[in-house]
Amino acid sequence: MAQVKVHSLFTEFDINLFKAGKHFRLYEKFGSHLATVDGIDGVYFAVWAPTAKQVSVIGDFNYWMEGEHQLNVRWDSSGIWEGFIPLIGKGDAYKYKIQSHNNNIKTEKADPYARRYEHPPKTASIVWDDDYKWKDADWMKTRKKNNALDAPYSVYEVHLGSWKKHLEEDRFMSYYELADDLVNYVKDMNFTHVELMPIMEFPYDPSWGYQITGYFAPTSRFGYPEEFKYLVDKLHQNGIGLILDWVPSHFPEDAHGLGFFDGSHLYEHPDKRKGYHQDWKSLIFNYERNEVRSFLISNAAFWMDQYHADGLRVDAVASMLFLDYSREDGEWEPNIYGGRENLAVISFLKELNEEIYASFPDVQTIAEESTAFPMVSKPTFVGGLGFGMKWMMGWMHDTLEYFAKDPVYRKHHQNDITFSLAYAFTENFMLPLSHDEVVYGKNSILGRMPGDEWQRFANLRLLYGYMFTHPGTKLLFMGSEFGQYNEWDFEGSLDWNLLEFKPHQDMQNYYKALNKFYTTTPALYEKAFSDEGFEWISYDDHENCVISYIRKGYKAENHVVIVCNLTPTVREHYKIGVPSKGKLKEVFNSDLEAFGGSGVSNKKQITIKKESWNGKEFSAELTLPPLAVTVFEIKP
Repeated sequence: MAQVKVHSLFTEFDINLFKAGKHFRLYEKFGSHLATVDGIDGVYFAVWAPTAKQVSVIGDFNYWMEGEHQLNVRWDSSGIWEGFIPLIGKGDAYKYKIQSHNNNIKTEKADPYARRYEHPPKTASIVWDDDYKWKDADWMKTRKKNNALDAPYSVYEVHLGSWKKHLEEDRFMSYYELADDLVNYVKDMNFTHVELMPIMEFPYDPSWGYQITGYFAPTSRFGYPEEFKYLVDKLHQNGIGLILDWVPSHFPEDAHGLGFFDGSHLYEHPDKRKGYHQDWKSLIFNYERNEVRSFLISNAAFWMDQYHADGLRVDAVASMLFLDYSREDGEWEPNIYGGRENLAVISFLKELNEEIYASFPDVQTIAEESTAFPMVSKPTFVGGLGFGMKWMMGWMHDTLEYFAKDPVYRKHHQNDITFSLAYAFTENFMLPLSHDEVVYGKNSILGRMPGDEWQRFANLRLLYGYMFTHPGTKLLFMGSEFGQYNEWDFEGSLDWNLLEFKPHQDMQNYYKALNKFYTTTPALYEKAFSDEGFEWISYDDHENCVISYIRKGYKAENHVVIVCNLTPTVREHYKIGVPSKGKLKEVFNSDLEAFGGSGVSNKKQITIKKESWNGKEFSAELTLPPLAVTVFEIKP
């Protein structure tokens, strides 16, 4: 048997923290690490496998022979196996061959902490280290203001595999290529942040990355780990923040993954009522187990620490919070108080957010949570879960349903478009038009709009204008910014050829201008999560399908007045209430000819009259363009 030297990176303090579920930098200890022991170069390995009676490292270096390199189990009942293997190094492929005390079951597993994996469909881990030299110091020093809750957030959601492909070569773009094309595009379009659908290693392309097997490695589909760092670096150098989709809710049953890792239910909950997702045919983490909590929180910290991520969008939080999520009676067990909340998950999410914000105070965590669970984005010290923001799923459903209606029927559904303001400030909401809304027969966003081609594009401009003037931060899935006709195809590429046609060029230019207007108009973001930042002018003009409101920033002179005409009828001499005297100056109009609109506008400043209207002391008469949002400044 080849020699495995006794060696450890763990201190007694590390072990105590790990057992207590309080070690949040486990990636510094577990996995494979290049090392020099007694003057000999090699690799140190450490893996958690408490039910194992033997753990071997198998790989290219020993012809994948079990027993050639057996790790040593620690004496402290931690369940950790470790050891130093001389004369192997960076680039070597390996797995753990585990023989269990449980009926001598044998498993062959990839390393849960590996920094790199083979390109799927291959599944081995690869010994890896890099000495990437970051060049984003300026961003990292000042990102606190860019990621703050009173900063503009216009997020471009991207699936790296299908944003753009080398169609002639039928291959993905690499991280390096994306660092040019994607970064330049996002900067030109005036987005503030990019959100990447999961880039952690995953085996099955149709999962879009949401079935992860390699939690500590960027997928090898697009290149090496340091090449992904280069992409992040380029985003930061261009003033663009990076949000990563993160999936602590479930993991796949693939043989090389975390499931039944050491012949026992190690990472997943042993009770199928808590440990198996029937919808996704996947396993659920055991949030009651200290070591699993440490694994997950360490993983979240890893992407902030090692890859300079500016935020995590936490996937499927609702599925985690509720014991009866997508389960019938008898398929779930109430908590100790008889309720349906998963108490272990609640404490886990609080601890996760406390650690992230303590160690990385200039980032954000964002919950994709689709229920009315209270205080998701409130601090833990007042009883909240501690997220920075939460996706506003109710707004998204109501708004898309409303805009899909022919304008002739909209007067009967005005409440659908105004209801979100009844609860808009109960959480720090992000308004998402995400990938989930352009798949599975739902149609593209443009494809949902009613009317002829002109009306469809006008409706889409109006929808986006309403979204950007509504309280909350913004997220749009790739392709929607230029009016993609087809549903998203994860195997293909966005239909960039559409930009040969003027309506799509105009739509792209509109979204670029909308981003610019949003990021340079403090009233639209400074008080995005406070009712102090919003005031209705009129929400009840059902007959004309017009809504009007005021958005407020820190300074009164920055307040803006917004009017949405939700029908294709031009409205002359439309009267609205105004809070102060002076003049109204039109500063944004979605109906401009440059955007593909009809060109109806308020070219001259409008004098505000001392006549009360809509409960306001003053009023003004406007021209409302068809299917359009218009924004006005109040000038003294």
